[in-house]
Amino acid sequence: MINNLEQGFFGIGIQNGKTPENLGVLWRSAQNMGASFIFTIGNRYAKQACDTHKAVGAMPYFHYDTFEDFYKNLPKGAQLVGVELDEKAVPLETFTHPRRCVYLLGAEDHGLSNAAIEKSHFLVKFKSTLSLNVSVAGSIIMYDRQAKLF
Repeated sequence: MINNLEQGFFGIGIQNGKTPENLGVLWRSAQNMGASFIFTIGNRYAKQACDTHKAVGAMPYFHYDTFEDFYKNLPKGAQLVGVELDEKAVPLETFTHPRRCVYLLGAEDHGLSNAAIEKSHFLVKFKSTLSLNVSVAGSIIMYDRQAKLF
């Protein structure tokens, strides 16, 4: 029998996503990489035409108007992992992913809000000369999680 608490879970989402294409691509990757749920924060996006695998219909999708609303609704026992090019962020190469967590990415042009950075249990970054497309960054994070935990 599988013990779900040992197995863990993760969700992934974007704060103030810039384009619908980024959301659709991230959600498609999330479905392929075993995410338990997906989410958005803010209203800077439209219909996700790139969600060709229909991830929104295959796993729970949550939308939050504000970061505060999102934060107070984090799953019990889940740790918030912010993905941000920040001096306090630890390198992804040495990061140990929590079994139960939620990954939060910011839009390419603004990154995470100050509140999101302050409230994150962990901040991670990876080697990149410039910021990456948010869906690419999220896919790298999920691949790293999968490679290290399983």
